[in-house]
Amino acid sequence: MTNRQNFTTGSPWEDIIGYCRAVKVGNTIEIAGTTMAKDADGNAITTLYGQTKAILEKLKSVLEDADASLENVVRTRMFLTDISQWEEAAKAHGEYFKDIKPVTTMVEVSKLIDPEILIEIEVTAILG
Repeated sequence: MTNRQNFTTGSPWEDIIGYCRAVKVGNTIEIAGTTMAKDADGNAITTLYGQTKAILEKLKSVLEDADASLENVVRTRMFLTDISQWEEAAKAHGEYFKDIKPVTTMVEVSKLIDPEILIEIEVTAILG
């Protein structure tokens, strides 16, 4: 098997659930569903636009840890709890990906793990 590298956050949930933030195998990086309902100071991020931007910043950081960047992203998957607000998520997504244009899926889900979470995003990236 091609060399595998796991990227963890140190969260106790990673061992309980049996997952990690990202996995890099060969030139492919898969990043787990990522959420962000609070900022670095613990304050609630209450808008879909704000949560989407915070998640994309977090994903950007994970990619950098894996020696990649947003330019390597080929797919994003967005799971929203209220699809009627899709334009807020789309606006934030477009600010990061307007020139990259990965394949993108946006769907509504009935709920996420915490009621404060409005969106969860997964990413696939492929290195040069």
